[in-house]
Amino acid sequence: MPDPGLSPLPAHLPAAAARLGADVLAQALAGPAAEPPAPLAAPRWIPGGPSGLGTSSVSFARPAPPPVPDGPPDPAAAPAAPAAEGRPIPGLYHHPVPDPDPVRVDEVSRRIKDWAVDEVQLYPEEWEGQFDGFSVGRYMVACHPDAPTVDHLMLATRLMVAENAVDDCYCEDHGGSPIGLGGRLLMAHTALDPVYTTPEYAPAWAESLGSDAPRRAYRSAMEYFTAAASPSQADRFRHDMARLHMGYLAEAAWAETDHIPEVWEYLAMRQFNNFRPCPTITDSVGGYELPADLHARPEMQRVIALAGNATTIVNDLYSYTKELSSPGVHLNLPVVLAEREKLSERDAYLKAIEVHNDLMHAFEAAAAEVAATFAVPTVLRFLKGVATWVDGNHYWHQTNTFRYSLPDFW
Repeated sequence: MPDPGLSPLPAHLPAAAARLGADVLAQALAGPAAEPPAPLAAPRWIPGGPSGLGTSSVSFARPAPPPVPDGPPDPAAAPAAPAAEGRPIPGLYHHPVPDPDPVRVDEVSRRIKDWAVDEVQLYPEEWEGQFDGFSVGRYMVACHPDAPTVDHLMLATRLMVAENAVDDCYCEDHGGSPIGLGGRLLMAHTALDPVYTTPEYAPAWAESLGSDAPRRAYRSAMEYFTAAASPSQADRFRHDMARLHMGYLAEAAWAETDHIPEVWEYLAMRQFNNFRPCPTITDSVGGYELPADLHARPEMQRVIALAGNATTIVNDLYSYTKELSSPGVHLNLPVVLAEREKLSERDAYLKAIEVHNDLMHAFEAAAAEVAATFAVPTVLRFLKGVATWVDGNHYWHQTNTFRYSLPDFW
């Protein structure tokens, strides 16, 4: 028998409700919250609904009561995070968010550096400045303001750092190459999705997981995650990482053949080589679970895909000048638009902003429709978490002036 809690709203729901998804969410979130299932503890509060600018869509990253810190700050921790700096890209559709809790930022920053240096030996000493400049603590606290504890935040932070280690060391800046990438990625993926083989050969595979920094990081981050998340959440993450790795391979294949894809091809690749694994664990980091059958619904998959697509174009836009100054050709949406549609650099960049904005509007409309159709507390909370991640991701790109600067197109 179907679970009545998973049924859509009655068929006579007015069509206008689909256009008022934010209001539906606001009302639902104002009511009693469902008890989150084990294994992670429930947070002390559920963020409120939307108000003011943008409430016709599903963007819920609005100022909310700060989470209760997990004890006093460590006196040895880094100084409090500075206020937001940088400027947003003119014309880019986004929702400003409050600066993340500096106590949590400091604690996550301290813990992730200890993990990177002491537990997985992630980087040599000369890379320390780049690691610090990544500001991953500020990134993750901004993206997950509803995390009940710093331990929950660390689940996302380790995985984020591990994913970037694989990207840098296998694909990009620190010795990466498209040549032989498939073999390296497959071996790294086995740190997330274990190999079940014969007793004769299992020890060699197990030993290989410590053979380089990316595999050490993947193995350790995944061990922490599977200890806290449900089996369904862990398997969901593995599938999304396989998607990511397939996107890496497509981009590498184009690099090997000097192929500039058509715009539609590039956007298809970016649906796989994107941030998707990050927002899809928002429930694990928040201490609850979106049931697997609801996560797998095509309507929800569309929301998640659009969120990943929009946030990845944000990365294309903010990293544009950084990539232009790097050796070789770095594919990003403005570069592809300039080549395939014969646009100037400025016009291609401005059109990429339009593409991003279209993706954002599509994401918010799709999320509002799901919110109106499946008004289940875990669905509403998950949608809010994904929207908050989208806004936090923009905040980090805008404010990370160590890594990014804008082109002079205005």
